[in-house]
Amino acid sequence: MLEISNLNAGYGEVTVLRNFSCRIETGQVTALMGRNGMGKTTLMKSIMGLIPVKSGTIHLNGIQINGKETYKISRAGIGYVPQGREVFEQFTVAENLRLAALGSSLSNLDRLPQIHDWFPILKERHDQKAGTFSGGQQQVLAIARALMTGPEILLLDEPTEGIQPNIVHEISLQLARIARETGLTILVVEQNVDMVRTMADHILFMENGQLADQCSAEELRSDETLIHRYLSI
Repeated sequence: MLEISNLNAGYGEVTVLRNFSCRIETGQVTALMGRNGMGKTTLMKSIMGLIPVKSGTIHLNGIQINGKETYKISRAGIGYVPQGREVFEQFTVAENLRLAALGSSLSNLDRLPQIHDWFPILKERHDQKAGTFSGGQQQVLAIARALMTGPEILLLDEPTEGIQPNIVHEISLQLARIARETGLTILVVEQNVDMVRTMADHILFMENGQLADQCSAEELRSDETLIHRYLSI
């Protein structure tokens, strides 16, 4: 379980997260939604130690992780796919995946057959340079690369940005399958309502750096009031 309590964080003198608190339950897919500029990406970067936490705490399975170096947070069991994917474009698919394993543990190379089962295109094109992939294919590779480290929790920041709707749906279904089969916990920052409906168990709504509301997936499917309140312009 990931537990965030009274978190304040930001950039320099600017505070973006203001006493933000939430719990990400083990084995669930949780979506974090809200308009642009509400602090969603800042939260993800704070969890990963990429920006300093001014006050408050972040605990993973009861152990405080804020204040640790990013690589230690990753090795504690958190995988991260940032906005923009950031695959190594000059490297092949196989090299991207091997680098993820080498950066965590050589034993994670044993995960490659499972990765290929989940994402067959990566096996088919293992010698192709990542930079020649479409945006959707690069996103698949970025997700697979994070899964190569065997995380307990996967953080996804705007994974559907710039991707065709049919690819978005495929990624949503596959992530839901992975979570269901493995018990992987997923926290996804997303504004694509269709993706959230497809894969999420629980939805958090963020506004002005704070947790403003939350609901179950069932509630979201039957009543879009919160969608209109926190995503409409």
